[in-house]
Amino acid sequence: MASPNFLAIILSYFLLLSISTVDGKIAQKFGCDIFKGNWVYDNSYPLYDSRQCPFIETQFDCQKNGRPDKEYMKYRWQPSGCPLPRFNGVDFLRKIRGKKLIFVGDSLSLNQWQSLTCLLHTALPLAPFTSHTLYGLSTFYFPGYDASLLFYRNAFLVDLVDKPNEGRVLLLDSITNSRVWGEMDILVFDTWHWWLHTGRKQPWEWIAHGNKVVEDMDRLVAYEIALNTWANWIDTHVDPSKTQVFFQGVSPDHFSSGIRNCGGHTRPLAGGGGPAVPAAELVLQKILNSMATPVQLLDVTALSQLRIDAHPSFYGGHGVHAAVDCTHWCLTGLPDIWNHFLYAMLR
Repeated sequence: MASPNFLAIILSYFLLLSISTVDGKIAQKFGCDIFKGNWVYDNSYPLYDSRQCPFIETQFDCQKNGRPDKEYMKYRWQPSGCPLPRFNGVDFLRKIRGKKLIFVGDSLSLNQWQSLTCLLHTALPLAPFTSHTLYGLSTFYFPGYDASLLFYRNAFLVDLVDKPNEGRVLLLDSITNSRVWGEMDILVFDTWHWWLHTGRKQPWEWIAHGNKVVEDMDRLVAYEIALNTWANWIDTHVDPSKTQVFFQGVSPDHFSSGIRNCGGHTRPLAGGGGPAVPAAELVLQKILNSMATPVQLLDVTALSQLRIDAHPSFYGGHGVHAAVDCTHWCLTGLPDIWNHFLYAMLR
């Protein structure tokens, strides 16, 4: 029987091979890996004024919440070896004319969705729009382009249900909520942070997988099972000639990076100053590379790890005695760059 150390080496090899496959596809398309590069200070940034975007969630509007510094808004991502197209809101709407683009995930998806609506509203400030939320589905619509930008909050992608006399059950093998996104043209998924919650923040009493129902299990294992359920749904139901699928990489926080917290930081970390690639990101990349349907990874993890300055920190809008927010991101800010990638990778 192979030793545990030998098995670990083999597993690491295949995970790295998966990463190389993802990077190779990106490099082939753009001439370099657009997710590898450096943050550069750019006085032409930010691309919008948060005061001119009236629908930013309070928790993301750091300037309104009293953040005194502004340098965190002025950093542009520069890939090593090729240019990253500057975001063009009018061209973005032309690309999605007559289509529906949906973000599915947790509050990090909300972060990116709000960034995109602000970028587009700023590009066409006089264009009429409608915005409403119904049954957890938020829709931002530009009638002039017949283009819809939607956000559906589902922190696990798989189903979380209330069962009589049992409580809330996380169903790792079930994904019936896919009916919400099944008819969309562009899908952008995200999940990870809620898998780590315990105690009062844990939203389930039980986890169900196959014929087993347990109170808890290894969270990374549960995450991988759920991602495989999601991947099977994509491979079974998505026609890649009609629908484009993206996955937002694992958005890092700065609570567990060896740095006490993100408070007081006003500049990015130097290259290599962030934590190691999260295990969840390795699992995600492995699954994406095993799928029959092409899913493009918005590989934001490593470049976002350097942006310890871009969190709301003390300016999340929940009062001066609230916990420091080192998970979400200020708007305007880092998620705008994530949407640069989405714009560049749209067909």
